[in-house]
Amino acid sequence: VQLQASGGGLVQPGGSLRLSCAASGSIFSINDMDWYRQAPGKQRELVAAITSGGSTNYADSVKGRFTISRDNAKNTVYPQMNSLKPEDTADYYCHAAVLQLEEIDFRDYWGQGTQVTVSS
Repeated sequence: VQLQASGGGLVQPGGSLRLSCAASGSIFSINDMDWYRQAPGKQRELVAAITSGGSTNYADSVKGRFTISRDNAKNTVYPQMNSLKPEDTADYYCHAAVLQLEEIDFRDYWGQGTQVTVSS
């Protein structure tokens, strides 16, 4: 199973970015799909999460600005990030709990980081 993340870049304060993360491989089911971020010198933190049923959870720091959605048919998760602030600058990582074909337990998979820089 691989998670391919994309969509990072440089944006001015107040701007928007839409990340995406697509899971591929021998996938039977995906439970939670999440985005984490890690800024220099800080611990990795959960930004937004979405269950297979569409329930969402957000870090307090992004509530009202970020919206996470997913396309279960494409095994893809999309965080829409609006009203970006310099403190949103970080490497963003997607995560998914995946049940592979012929397995009985969900496993955690991570995508490569995608850098988001918010600066004027």
